[in-house]
Amino acid sequence: MILDVRYISNEKNDGLWLEWIFMKIFSVSELTFAIKSVIEPPFRGISVKGEISNFKVQTSGHLYFSLKDETAQISAALFKGNAAQLPRMPKEGDQVIAMGEISLYAPRGQYQIIVRELQFLGLGELLVKLHQLKEELARRGWFDKERKKALPKLPRRIGVVTSPTGAVIQDILHVLTRRFAGLQVILNPVKVQGEGAAAEIAQAISDFNKYGLADVLIVGRGGGSIEDLWAFNEEIVAKAIFESKIPVISAVGHETDFTIADWVADVRAPTPSAAAEIAIAEKAGLFQFLEGVKTQCRHRIAQLVAQRRQHLKALQTHPLLSSPYGVLAPTIQRLDDFAQRLELLNPKGKIQEFRDRLHRLTHHLRSLHPNMVLKKGYAILFSENERSVILSASDLRPEQTVSILLHDGKADAKLKEIHGTRNTLF
Repeated sequence: MILDVRYISNEKNDGLWLEWIFMKIFSVSELTFAIKSVIEPPFRGISVKGEISNFKVQTSGHLYFSLKDETAQISAALFKGNAAQLPRMPKEGDQVIAMGEISLYAPRGQYQIIVRELQFLGLGELLVKLHQLKEELARRGWFDKERKKALPKLPRRIGVVTSPTGAVIQDILHVLTRRFAGLQVILNPVKVQGEGAAAEIAQAISDFNKYGLADVLIVGRGGGSIEDLWAFNEEIVAKAIFESKIPVISAVGHETDFTIADWVADVRAPTPSAAAEIAIAEKAGLFQFLEGVKTQCRHRIAQLVAQRRQHLKALQTHPLLSSPYGVLAPTIQRLDDFAQRLELLNPKGKIQEFRDRLHRLTHHLRSLHPNMVLKKGYAILFSENERSVILSASDLRPEQTVSILLHDGKADAKLKEIHGTRNTLF
């Protein structure tokens, strides 16, 4: 039946074709496939311009949407393999040119465009404009590394230029409060896309500088298409960043997105969260260093305590310390010596010492007195006339009268005989 329709239609005999159609009773499938065979061949390799609406991304990775203009719309399907070649994900409102072919989807009886390629209208003009501005600003030296300012090591106030309702400010606050709850964050809310966004962003940067409200600025927004990010490609924003006395961190879009603001800024961050990390990197590094020092100090103190404890234990078991006299004995002896020496230096001690010596000398002298000898049984002979001591028997003569001195008295005697034998008087 389908072949007959193709044959009749190729004959361009509309009357005969219509007559045959009206005479035939079709099933739904037959009619659908008949229409499919008629409308698909002429519409291969077509291009359709329109606005994307009803955009949906299936879990399979296929994209489904409608192309519309002021008076009509047509369904479209962009399958995963072709969608992977897109420079970015389409979204509601994009003006595009879809290239592909018309297909009739039999289960729903709906014709649609099977899109093989998708071009975003206006993208080429924006890229040319971006390239031209980039070259001009590079020529002026706005991108030079030598003019970029260093970020403060210990910022106290961080200024943020972004939308007050987007996820960017929440991401930044989350990072800053998690790392350093005491930091002051000042938000200057602005539009980040659309008409007037660039002027608001530039004015916010200027205000931060005019009133000295921050030590470092984070300027940015979330990801999006080149059209969404275009405010950050405007010269007015680039000029505000270039003239800023406060260091600027640019955090526009995702890691793969680059804007003029990124090239002019002092530092470019891949994401807003990364910008917050960069702003406090030095402070975080200092705190990390201090934490490391604290850990090292605690470890060293613990080691010293353990060493001193072992030393003390060894001292407690040392023989010299088992008794206090092991340590104190030499000192006690020295004290006794000092006491004795002090006693000797005492006048009373000296007087007593002299008395003792005098007593001995007196006793010695007394022992040498003749009377002491006479007490032992000895006697001394004196010549009666001369009254001198007779020392030798040769000085004696018979009938001589002598005096005899005893220890308790004296006697006179007359000698009868004299003998030369020693120790014999009579």
